[in-house]
Amino acid sequence: MTARGGTRSQGAPSRRDVLRVIAAGAVVGAAWSLGVRPRGQAVTRSRVLMGTRIHLTVLSDDREAAAAAADATLARMAALEGRLSRYRTTSELSRLHATGRLETASDALLDVLRLSQRVWRLGDGAFDVTVQPVLDLHRGRLGSGHGPPSREAIETALARVDQRSVRIEGRSVILARPDARITLDGIGKGYIVDRGVDVLRERGFGSVFVEAGGDLVAAGRKPGGTPWRVGIRHPRQGLALQARFDVGDRAVATSGDYMQAFTPDYAHHHIIDPRTGTSAPELASSTVIAPDAATADALATLTLVLGPRRGRALLEDLPGCEGYFVSKRLEVVRTSGFEVA
Repeated sequence: MTARGGTRSQGAPSRRDVLRVIAAGAVVGAAWSLGVRPRGQAVTRSRVLMGTRIHLTVLSDDREAAAAAADATLARMAALEGRLSRYRTTSELSRLHATGRLETASDALLDVLRLSQRVWRLGDGAFDVTVQPVLDLHRGRLGSGHGPPSREAIETALARVDQRSVRIEGRSVILARPDARITLDGIGKGYIVDRGVDVLRERGFGSVFVEAGGDLVAAGRKPGGTPWRVGIRHPRQGLALQARFDVGDRAVATSGDYMQAFTPDYAHHHIIDPRTGTSAPELASSTVIAPDAATADALATLTLVLGPRRGRALLEDLPGCEGYFVSKRLEVVRTSGFEVA
């Protein structure tokens, strides 16, 4: 498969293979907290990371241990942001952009890039972490009030977009195109949330809630055994809620045209279809439940690009995944297993 259509190259995994790989990784990420009995009081933390505010809740009888675990979680997340952020000049991603090659990449960068490759194949190129040049073009034109970029300018930027130009050889990452630019905004935040939750798991805490700007993991249950309840923001009514649902031992992510709209009518926004170079036209928001936050993050971005029909069909095939989609006309489409409260 190519980033803008075409045929799958010889030896590339089939769609069924990709589904199997994603599902297998997701089951491992979710299984640790099953059967944990909630108890104790809530220890909370809040901190700005990854350009958003992180909210963390840990339930435990041992407040001192829970507080230490919460602080360690935030420290782990901050360290990963330092590795993966394209805004940090010392990050691995910035060093890769500067030289075109990273000889010894961290597990974090390798994990995120490998998952991005699987989601790229799954979506026939509708998710591509090398879309940054096109996003920069739109943001530069529309953000300065000059109107949408021309088709010629879009095609020039699209020539730099191709997931296959990011090559992984052992622990090395190579950009086959020196002018390629990677953004992990559609997957990295979820991955960092997952690794933060790993810290809590390793310390024995099974009832936790970690949320970062629309990406979250809810594990175990609240005191009294009640499930965590999550609200989906209405895409056109500020902080009003579109729907509510219960979640436990799962991750949730939402992508929306309203999160970074370039024009008042939401026609131009930051979720770019890497095959066409234009903003995804059908959906106002896409909310995905998945067994881990990195997968939920990537699938929320992917399904917003694919639209409600193809997005729903894709998620119906993925074990442990559900979706709730709101169209530009505020029509709702959801997968068969998505239950609203």
